[in-house]
Amino acid sequence: MSKVVVIGTGTMGVGIATSFLAFSANTILLGRDIQKARLSLSKVEACADSINPAWRDSGAQLTAGTIADWSDWENTDLIIETISERLDLKKAIFSELDQRVPPNIPIGSNSSGFPISDIAQGLKTSHRMFNTHYFMPAHIVPLVEVVLGEKSDPQIAEQICNLYRIHGKKPVLVKRDIPGFLANRIQHALMREALSLVQEGIASPDDVDTAVRYSFGFRYAAVGPMTQKEISGWEGMALAAEVIYPSLSNITEPPACVMDLVSSGKTGMAKGVGFREWSPEEVAQMKQVYEMRLKAAFEVLKIAPELN
Repeated sequence: MSKVVVIGTGTMGVGIATSFLAFSANTILLGRDIQKARLSLSKVEACADSINPAWRDSGAQLTAGTIADWSDWENTDLIIETISERLDLKKAIFSELDQRVPPNIPIGSNSSGFPISDIAQGLKTSHRMFNTHYFMPAHIVPLVEVVLGEKSDPQIAEQICNLYRIHGKKPVLVKRDIPGFLANRIQHALMREALSLVQEGIASPDDVDTAVRYSFGFRYAAVGPMTQKEISGWEGMALAAEVIYPSLSNITEPPACVMDLVSSGKTGMAKGVGFREWSPEEVAQMKQVYEMRLKAAFEVLKIAPELN
């Protein structure tokens, strides 16, 4: 049975711990405060029940502890850091782990903003350190990006990918820690064009959502963009690209329609308003619908064997 240590008791830490516990791994959740860590265990168990109730019959154990006091590293397969997105804090944690954790145990960071080369800079065991980047909600979204830093060992990265596969995730190996890694680069390319269309008055935010969800977004639950074009043929894509590419947005900063929202504090559901207003009831309903749709999409992804 696998053993995984998750550092951090926030939303991402709870989600990542859930994803391992639900697939029968002994899971340790470490925080700065033991009481908060213990309180988080019930959240992890409830989320695991929603994914795979059978985990309770597997013998998998869920344990809480503090970062300062934990010393049971024996037979640990992976350590994942999920603390606040501050480089100084992450470097401090990795420096501590560099000294305290046996060098055969891989260490990952869930950071989406800081490359592992920066986090692990100057550390003796940086070869066993990687970005292990999840997407919210971490217990439902299957993808994990395993990103190589300048000194990361590719063979250890492959071992981490295999560990994820055993525990129900879909890992991708990103061979260089470029900004945004893999999925966020693709996502931001889409968002740049979507927001530019809204800024220029060509489409409303609702119509952008509808266009994506019910066209290529709908297809992407079945196959990714590369395979979809293998199916439809690259010649059509190439001809269309010659016409479309010159007119695509190439802005290098967020458009005014976004920056105006941010500067006025209208940052989305948490504030009750973004591009539209959200009542507390609408927020709760949309989050519930969102999770239901994600779970339904996950079931679609399991239909038929993978050919890659």
